[in-house]
Amino acid sequence: MKVASNFSIEKARYAQRRISEHIIKHDVLPERIEKIAGVDVAYREEISVGSAVIVKMPEFKIIDSAAVVVNTRFPYIPTLLAFREVYPAYAALKKLRTSFDVLMIDGNGLLHPYRAGFACHLGLVIDKPSIGIAKKLLCGRVGEWRGKWAPILDNSEVIGAAVKTCQRAKPIYVSIGHKISLRTAVRIVLWSTKKGVKLPEPIRQAHVYATQKIKTLKQV
Repeated sequence: MKVASNFSIEKARYAQRRISEHIIKHDVLPERIEKIAGVDVAYREEISVGSAVIVKMPEFKIIDSAAVVVNTRFPYIPTLLAFREVYPAYAALKKLRTSFDVLMIDGNGLLHPYRAGFACHLGLVIDKPSIGIAKKLLCGRVGEWRGKWAPILDNSEVIGAAVKTCQRAKPIYVSIGHKISLRTAVRIVLWSTKKGVKLPEPIRQAHVYATQKIKTLKQV
């Protein structure tokens, strides 16, 4: 897929800088967190499947889920993932019948060269506490470990955290999306991850749901 002729990388970078300026980096949370949503996007050729799942904690119970199938509007460009995935992810969230307290996104938040990853974009769009979770380190370096997590630094700036959710797996990379502190984001990620599993349950279940939906499309 090619970038549309009227798309400007420079304007996209400008938008990212503006988005970064509006990210709230402290906790704006309900007193009690029970319902955590996870979103993921899967692809088949020119089709995108956005999935959203709500997991009730501490039971790890799925209480709502939704998926959408849309045409892929944007190619994969490193550091511009949000422009590809916000639409299907947002559309899936809009189909949910249940409200949620915190959103987990399969992608980076502030852990991004422009401090405006997918989790920041989507967090601002829905105006809810949001956490970015990635399986690979996009930028920065891992600092000194403090138990199960270590700060990710860009020079002296803390832009995220490497988190060991599973002893036998590589760490995942957690960052602020919107309306949450990094420390709280790490705590929620650890709390919502089952023992012996790498990914938090909301993200894991969203990925499973998106993958199942893609498989049904392949059978058509």
